[in-house]
Amino acid sequence: MDFKVEATAQYSNARAGEITTDHGKIPTPIFMPVGTVASVKAVHTRELREDIDAKIILGNTYHLYLRPGLDILRQAGGLHKFNGWNRPILTDSGGFQVFSLSANRKLKEEGAWFRSHIDGSKHLFTPENVVDIQRVIGADIMMALDECTPGTADFDYAKKSLGLTQRWLERGWKHYNETEGIYGYRQAYFPIVQGCVYPELRREAAKHVADLGAEGNAIGGLAVGEPTEKMYEMIEVVNEILPQDKPRYLMGVGTPANILEAIDRGVDMMDCVMPTRNGRNGMLFTRNGIMNMRNKKWADDFSPLDEGGPTWVDEVYSKAYLRHLFVSQELLGMQIASIHNLGFYLWLVREARKHILAGDFKSWKTDMVERVTRRL
Repeated sequence: MDFKVEATAQYSNARAGEITTDHGKIPTPIFMPVGTVASVKAVHTRELREDIDAKIILGNTYHLYLRPGLDILRQAGGLHKFNGWNRPILTDSGGFQVFSLSANRKLKEEGAWFRSHIDGSKHLFTPENVVDIQRVIGADIMMALDECTPGTADFDYAKKSLGLTQRWLERGWKHYNETEGIYGYRQAYFPIVQGCVYPELRREAAKHVADLGAEGNAIGGLAVGEPTEKMYEMIEVVNEILPQDKPRYLMGVGTPANILEAIDRGVDMMDCVMPTRNGRNGMLFTRNGIMNMRNKKWADDFSPLDEGGPTWVDEVYSKAYLRHLFVSQELLGMQIASIHNLGFYLWLVREARKHILAGDFKSWKTDMVERVTRRL
């Protein structure tokens, strides 16, 4: 994987760049739609590629390991061939999902024991076998196994947790460098910076990660219960240390405003389930604010969803029609809302890139944050 910075914004740490993988180029900053179980919920691959123009999607190691399982993925020739996606894919390590299974997991030095949410069967993720699993999945970018520390953790727990993550990282990095991909193309491996909301721990973690010299680096353990301003502070602390010439991936974030603020602080890659999850529940993100499509105010509003918006659904369907679909519990409503929201998120990062290159990102971002946080 290669990365080059093309421009840095004035009065900001925002930058425009390009990642090159064997499955294609990714202009940055970029948002990655989440395809947890080999599909982006309610969205066809054709729509992702042609209508939304997603450059990279995300898969989840925990879920893909359980279903369809490694045997099927290996027989298929990897996830790209299994789901028909011929552009780059990033997989997380499953660490966050194991973190979410707090009642059904146990963290030990060897790795993370957990019980499947599907059938209760017992499994072990180690720093080494999550590399092997991601080799089988075939992602262009793989993530290190880490413990995702709760945002409310006290300092002692956070320090102990970070120590475990760092020891796991050393093992995973060694195994990554001793193995190769099985489908004939390159796979990058990103370490993850943890440390909760404690600047000294974040600095220690960022230095440890930077010293490895990996092809890119991730910032994890944010948007997990800590105040938003604390999240922004931790991004600033970490990005002072992470290398300038490597892409920085902020994991699991977030709202349109979160994305703009992260870009402003030097983040290049982001992912979140919010555009599709909230879309399936009737929430639309637009260039002028947020709409709850179940609200009665839209019942007789026959104007386009988002006039001049980035996807075809914005002009074809009216607010009244989409509200009708949600009130009637029609599946098409979830599909339209998911396409719209993903289209908006991808439009937002493309616009950010455009304004970084043009030199007026800071003023554009200030205005845009105010607009996208309105409730319509």
